[in-house]
Amino acid sequence: MIKEMRTKKQWREAFKVMQELRNHLDEKTYLVLVEEAHQKDMYRLYALYDEGELVAVTGFKPMITLYYGRSVWVCDLVTSKKHRSKGYGEKLLTFVEDWARENGYQSVALSSGVQKKEAHRFYKEKMSYDQVSFVFKKGFSS
Repeated sequence: MIKEMRTKKQWREAFKVMQELRNHLDEKTYLVLVEEAHQKDMYRLYALYDEGELVAVTGFKPMITLYYGRSVWVCDLVTSKKHRSKGYGEKLLTFVEDWARENGYQSVALSSGVQKKEAHRFYKEKMSYDQVSFVFKKGFSS
């Protein structure tokens, strides 16, 4: 079962799995960011449950850019470590693709850390994604 997480209580429930990917965030910061992204950026958070247990989450947002046109950006996609290689990532990413099509978007895009070779293989081989760019980031100290 895939369920949209819309409340702070639900976002908190998803944190344990999300933290496996976003381990730099504490729960308080995570909740603040999810709420702001939800309100200002149309961020959506969905959880996949297996036999009542939350096993995977995805966060995505619809966007319009000159490069991608009308697309959906997958911000987060993580399956709990103990539940990997069971097809949950594929189910969630397929769900995002279906959501994008049903809502008039032409593509789904995401970035993946350069060290995540297994994830790259999954996106390219299993999900038929093309590598179309490199992502660059410049941080600023507070």
